[in-house]
Amino acid sequence: MADNARAKRLADLIREVVAEKLHRGIKDPRLGTRVTITDTRVTGDLREATVFYTVYGDDEERAQAAKGLESAKGVLRSAVGQAAGVKFTPTLTFVADALPDTAKTIDDALARAKAKDEQVRQASAGAAYAGEADPYRKPGEDEADEPGDADKE
Repeated sequence: MADNARAKRLADLIREVVAEKLHRGIKDPRLGTRVTITDTRVTGDLREATVFYTVYGDDEERAQAAKGLESAKGVLRSAVGQAAGVKFTPTLTFVADALPDTAKTIDDALARAKAKDEQVRQASAGAAYAGEADPYRKPGEDEADEPGDADKE
């Protein structure tokens, strides 16, 4: 079993090698410069690596990029093996990263909340307080009105 620091170093190396190879070494038109490697994780035994990627484009381009990565898996694994110099080169699994979709969902929710806040702000622009502006009693004010004062007299 390898230590976590070694797995992290190997994951960083795999991310760099795969990104560089995709950018300069693979001539597949389905990949090009649209694929971005976002993260890489390696299991504790250094046998399997998961490579997370994003693709800028529509669903058709994402599907084509996934097929391109599957077809280039052997070449990419060979490049990782040459760069890493480990006894066993980890198998590569490519997973589309959900981070951009999640970020878009969060941005949409924040925009809706901002719009609702603006509606509330506009509705309260000409409003007045139902009572006084400061509804809390302060020490020394209206002490004669407190219950129990009638018993003291």
